[in-house]
Amino acid sequence: MTDVKRLFDFPHYQLEKYNLQKSLVTKDNGEWLETSSQEYVDKANAISRGLIRLGVQPNDKVAIISLTNRTEWNICDIGILQTGAQDIPIYPTISEEDYLYILNHSECVYCFVSCEFVLEKINKIKDKVPTLKGVYCFDEREDCDHWSEVLKIGEDDSNQDEVEKRKAAVNEEDLATIIYTSGTTGRPKGVMLSHKNIVSNAINSTYRLPMELGNTKALSFLPVCHVFERMLLYMYQYNGVSIYFAESIEAISANLQEIKPQVMTVVPRLLEKIYDTIYAKGGDLTGIKKRLFFWAIDLGLRYEPYGQNGWWYEKQLSLARKLIFSKWQEALGGNLQAVASGSAALQPRLARIFNAAGIPVMEGYGLTETSPVVTVNDMRNNLFRIGTVGKAIKDTEIKIAQDGEILVKGPQVMMGYFKETELTSEVLKDSYFHTGDIGEVDADGFLKITDRKKEMFKTSGGKYVAPQLLENAMKESFFIEQIMVVGDGEKMPAAFIQLNFDFVKEWAHRKKVDLGTTPNELINNERLIKRIQKEVDLHNKDFGNWEKIKRFELTPDIWGIDSGHLTPTMKLKRKVIKQKYIALYNKIYEHDS
Repeated sequence: MTDVKRLFDFPHYQLEKYNLQKSLVTKDNGEWLETSSQEYVDKANAISRGLIRLGVQPNDKVAIISLTNRTEWNICDIGILQTGAQDIPIYPTISEEDYLYILNHSECVYCFVSCEFVLEKINKIKDKVPTLKGVYCFDEREDCDHWSEVLKIGEDDSNQDEVEKRKAAVNEEDLATIIYTSGTTGRPKGVMLSHKNIVSNAINSTYRLPMELGNTKALSFLPVCHVFERMLLYMYQYNGVSIYFAESIEAISANLQEIKPQVMTVVPRLLEKIYDTIYAKGGDLTGIKKRLFFWAIDLGLRYEPYGQNGWWYEKQLSLARKLIFSKWQEALGGNLQAVASGSAALQPRLARIFNAAGIPVMEGYGLTETSPVVTVNDMRNNLFRIGTVGKAIKDTEIKIAQDGEILVKGPQVMMGYFKETELTSEVLKDSYFHTGDIGEVDADGFLKITDRKKEMFKTSGGKYVAPQLLENAMKESFFIEQIMVVGDGEKMPAAFIQLNFDFVKEWAHRKKVDLGTTPNELINNERLIKRIQKEVDLHNKDFGNWEKIKRFELTPDIWGIDSGHLTPTMKLKRKVIKQKYIALYNKIYEHDS
């Protein structure tokens, strides 16, 4: 049996142990196209042979940029790595300037892209990337070579011996991939991850996710260029899980019904959207159905695991699951046994309501630099605690520094930042990775994240404020889609708020009030501003007087990646947002503009 030590060992291991007919499944023109374990390995070998014939050498860099997750991504990933080269996964939605920087900084020699959207960006900058020899597209296009050209070049297996030699020369400690993190400030940093970093994380995370080996389906839709989803795809392969790639975010509901997966990964924003949609539908019910719906919601929001609320609560919950929550389960395919949530903080109310509904949402914590998982909750074996990100996975040590910073040691900690020795030495000290996050570990070993070290600020009164704590609390309001707390060096904390425009309109319809229809009309409506003040006051109650949000301003835009408010992993670009709304900032603090 293949010993899994390098990333390209995963499909070979799967072939030997499970030999799946449906290893990777992608929908194309309305039809689910299956790739077996054998086809996966065969095509990856053909890509390796083709790339070698194209002149790719060990330690060359090859980029993969895809707008959606798809089978071709995984085949190219394994094919590239088997040559001893490294791949550079790139977020498709970043700016042309960032594309140019990453391709030049990594000295990419070839690039695989998915569609016209990505190809247009590449075509605009490729002449400024002297190392780039060719671009191949996963979609059929007249203006770009198709990726199957590389498969054809590798069709003849007479150089398979060279592939095997290249594979044998790759050590588990060797660099496998460079993942560029588009941080909230500055240029992207290239996180160097070895084969061992990601392999160890995939295998050690296995113990926290309930899966029936060789007989489980997963739905994949989070960007595979992010190490969270990518690591999980390797973990699925290791456990004989059939991976189905969602068509798009918009098609997830339909895909869930078609596939009925047992496992999927999410970001909290998706769970918020699902809950908001269900809640809005509940508001449209009438009579006894409406009363039952909101009784179940109220019950769910008080949920504690392992029967901690007592037998009477559990009896009511059993009834609520039968009458109300069973419909939620059906809407998500009816078979979900685990939903892994990562990338951002999960509001405790969402953890309560979904787990009460029998949809086991398990929050974890990690960073690109830790490949990524450090801790994760698990409903089994008393390893689940709401409001925490769980306990450390196998072989991982967590230490809290004197200033509250979370330090991590383990086989998943990165090699360093590519071509950035000084930056690397700032975060890798005494064999611990300094995460930049602030947290605490309780007596039972559960980790709780409280803030980003770099995002904490001092008011002019000398008091520290942790903005993420405030933001996460305020986002529990249905009215608030996004919020950013400001006030560094000012007399008080304040906030910019982006309304949940869909919910606001639905609320206005229910209340039969005219708030206007355009974003500008809504944010200037006095009645709505007073309603938002109520929400802010409600959530302010849990904070000290120096922390409370004293003033806020509503913004007319929808904060997004393309508009520059958010990074590709949906984190706030704080400097950018502050600059966008500098007039509102000056108005809050009565500065001259």
